[in-house]
Amino acid sequence: MIIPIKGNADYTITLDPGTWIFDDRKIDLNTYFTEEREEKNELDEYVKATSKHWSREIMEGATYPPTLKTERKFKKTELLHGTFGIVLEPFLKNAGIRGDAKEIAFGTADGEEHRFPVEEAYSMIFQFSVDGQPLKEDGPAWLLFPDGSNAENPIKAIRTITII
Repeated sequence: MIIPIKGNADYTITLDPGTWIFDDRKIDLNTYFTEEREEKNELDEYVKATSKHWSREIMEGATYPPTLKTERKFKKTELLHGTFGIVLEPFLKNAGIRGDAKEIAFGTADGEEHRFPVEEAYSMIFQFSVDGQPLKEDGPAWLLFPDGSNAENPIKAIRTITII
């Protein structure tokens, strides 16, 4: 099950929620709305991590931590039992939303349409799994507001995204 992004954009993009479980941008919805978040600059984070790694290799030599195997095992367990979502911003930016676009309409399987201003839609979240399972019955994705106000009652069965 795929979700097309179409309409008033430079590119038509097809989203496949089944692949998001492997995406580093996924968020853990069990903690996302309850934890305090700090805005991060991705470039700064990358430079800090690379510098730290480089410094460690110079001081200690290229060694792998002894817990690498257990870390991978933990991540696998987390993926098999987690509830995950992904923020829509990178996908909408990749579609190249045109400057005259006003709204984004999310179409559901039963034909309903939920419209939101473009700026608001950037921060919305697509939930794509619950307890390690993809959303098959009323999926492929559920739409959540960035503040989590509809986490208990999300907009389900999103099938299309139309930029108006």
